[in-house]
Amino acid sequence: FVRGEIKNGLWMTLNGGKLLVSAAKDSSTIDLQSEEFPFEEANIKTGGYGITDVAWRNDDEVWAVGGSNTMYVSKDNGKNFQFDKSANDIPGNLYNVKFFPDYGNAGWALGSNGLLLQYVGEKA
Repeated sequence: FVRGEIKNGLWMTLNGGKLLVSAAKDSSTIDLQSEEFPFEEANIKTGGYGITDVAWRNDDEVWAVGGSNTMYVSKDNGKNFQFDKSANDIPGNLYNVKFFPDYGNAGWALGSNGLLLQYVGEKA
């Protein structure tokens, strides 16, 4: 779910690293009985690596993780993503990314072979 709640919208990934996001204005605009959702394709260049998880750090900052430890960050609520090279030299895959607002928005990414990456923010 977008920002962790269905009332904010849905996201899904497709083969080849595509990411689609459906933003909702409020919970009344999400019709779970509908056969169609108004998804928009995010501008993310994955080079074909699959996206396995997406998490909103705040209303604007979104992180996506996937195969070969790839990470992408969006600063515009998931419309455009940039490659983040933080895990470039670590072999494996990233499977989950999660931020915890109740704990100062601490962030973690979980990968293969017990890999656990901590979000530390941008360096000044």
